[in-house]
Amino acid sequence: MTPALSLVLSIFLGLAGGIAVGGGVIALFVVLDIIPRLAQLSRSYDKVHWYEGAMVSGSVVGTVADFWNFKLYLHSEIINGWIGLLNGIFIGMLAAALTEVLNVLPILAKRLHMRRYLFGLLLAMVFGKVAGSLFEWFIYNR
Repeated sequence: MTPALSLVLSIFLGLAGGIAVGGGVIALFVVLDIIPRLAQLSRSYDKVHWYEGAMVSGSVVGTVADFWNFKLYLHSEIINGWIGLLNGIFIGMLAAALTEVLNVLPILAKRLHMRRYLFGLLLAMVFGKVAGSLFEWFIYNR
């Protein structure tokens, strides 16, 4: 196979795979009404288009940054902390919306016979996620 044909085939397969995976993720969000539920949880339903735009823009920017090995060197701990906080808030709210849409926690609590301890189970999950994130940011990455 010639190098030019190999390059064209690689580009085609990369784009096709990206479109398939991206389409599947977006279809999941659309079918499960994740974005509207996220807007409802945050009481900002009038800004649902901003959430959708943020997800699409973030996907495009993340893909481009990954392809070209883009790195953003910020020497300010405040800016890095602010970006991390906003990422954490968005991912946390997205996970909360997905969990609520699928009713995962009530089903899990019922199957484990922990209905009385549902609030404690939720707190354990939240604090575990926070502790794991803090461990990775401050200890593991050094």
